[in-house]
Amino acid sequence: MTKALIATIVAFAAASLVAAQQRSDVQANPPADRFVTVNGLRLHYLDWGGTGRPLILVHGLDRHAHTFDHIAPHFRSRFRVIAVDMRGHGESAWDPDARYMVEDYVRDMEGLVDQLKLSDIVIWGNSTGGRVAQVYAGLHPERVSHMISEDVGPERPRQIADNYQRRVTEEQAGWASEAEVAAQVRKANPGMPEANVATYVRYGTTKRADGRIVWRRDPNISRGFVVTDLWAVVSKVTVPALYIIGGRSTIVPAETQAKLRATLPRVRIVTIPDTGHYPSEDKPAEVLALIDSFLASR
Repeated sequence: MTKALIATIVAFAAASLVAAQQRSDVQANPPADRFVTVNGLRLHYLDWGGTGRPLILVHGLDRHAHTFDHIAPHFRSRFRVIAVDMRGHGESAWDPDARYMVEDYVRDMEGLVDQLKLSDIVIWGNSTGGRVAQVYAGLHPERVSHMISEDVGPERPRQIADNYQRRVTEEQAGWASEAEVAAQVRKANPGMPEANVATYVRYGTTKRADGRIVWRRDPNISRGFVVTDLWAVVSKVTVPALYIIGGRSTIVPAETQAKLRATLPRVRIVTIPDTGHYPSEDKPAEVLALIDSFLASR
């Protein structure tokens, strides 16, 4: 057995242990389901409680607020943890006009923060949620203390946009069972612990009228997944910013990382080896330790 294989097995075992511990915490102390109406849409969020400053968790496309179930309990003793279902996802309403640009998600975040009267916010987003976090931090430095973006930068090139559009089209047929969906999730996310796969599928799918299993999302969200350049706003981020990069991912290339270092005054960029697009799912213990260290600096 090679050293690389041993390291992979150890990392997967550690991730599975963290997931099991957090799952036990979720079962004992589940979050509260809450709703707010912003921009004419009823949005769902999970309120994990806590009396500290707010930690807002923003998921990526096709995912949901429960994406963070395995890590949210870790922060409960220090933060009021809030995980949001973005418009068109999970239990949040679909936009009748298919407005699903990053700017639309950001306006929803602004409305939620205003209604809940939040300040001194830590905002953490992964994938498209990371773009939302970056833009919100750039627009509202007076409300944000720290920004975390997980494996995503300010731009979305044509290839990534086209690949997603193609996948949405292919998935319109749905699946015969949740087990089939889980098999696809495992294939696309080989480092994801089984508990996270189960949570992803449980809260992220629904049964269509014809009995097929489909993602619990508005199919029209793909209209907002277009070529994007958010540098004009992201360049205004002045708060401490942490970019977590997946070692196996190509979403944030070296040139983008170099531009972030040259542009943002308080940026830290860390690559987590042997992880994909969601490092916090593949290696939660390592990512949580990194974030704890990052948030300890004010």
